[in-house]
Amino acid sequence: MNRREALSSVALLLGGTIIGSSAFLSGCKANPDAAAGVLSASDMSLLNDIAEIIIPTTNTPGAKAAKVGEFMGVIVTDCYDAKDQKVFKDGLAALATKFKSAAPDAQQKMIVDLDAEAKKYQETKTAEQPTHHFTMIKQLTLWGYFSSEIGATQALRYVAIPGKYEGCVPYKKGDKAWAT
Repeated sequence: MNRREALSSVALLLGGTIIGSSAFLSGCKANPDAAAGVLSASDMSLLNDIAEIIIPTTNTPGAKAAKVGEFMGVIVTDCYDAKDQKVFKDGLAALATKFKSAAPDAQQKMIVDLDAEAKKYQETKTAEQPTHHFTMIKQLTLWGYFSSEIGATQALRYVAIPGKYEGCVPYKKGDKAWAT
C-alpha cells in the first residue's frame, strides 16, 4: 500500500467515525416531529405517583424522588415507536381517571391488580399483540430508578471509583446488589 492509499483509507475511516458518532449521539429518536409531546406534564406526574407505588420510599428514597416519571416521558417520546407510544398513552389515559380519584389504599390495590392482569396477558399474548401498557410502565420504573443517582447510590451498593476487579465477593443475606 502506498502513502496515497493509506491516507485515503484513514480519511474514510475517520469520516465514518465522525458520521457514525453523530448518529449515535443524536439518540434513538427516529422522527423527532412524530414523537414530540407524547406525554404531558400531568402524565409524568401520574407516572411518578404510579412508580412510587411500585418502588415506595422506605429507608431509601422512592421512585418519585428519582423523578422516574420524567425519565419515562423521555424514553417513551424518544425511543418507542408510534405503535408502542399509542399503547402506552392509551393505557395511561384509561388508568388516569380511576387512579386520580381513588384513595391511596385503593390506588395500591389497583396497581397490584393491574400487575396481575399484565402478567396474565403476557403469558397468553401472541407475537403480533403489543406489550401490555403496565408491563411497559413497570419496566421503565425499574430501569429509571436503578439507573438514577438515587437508585444507584442509595438503593444499591455503589463505589464511585472501584479500585480493582474482585471476581468473588462474599455475599451476606440482606446485602444490597452492586450498582458498579
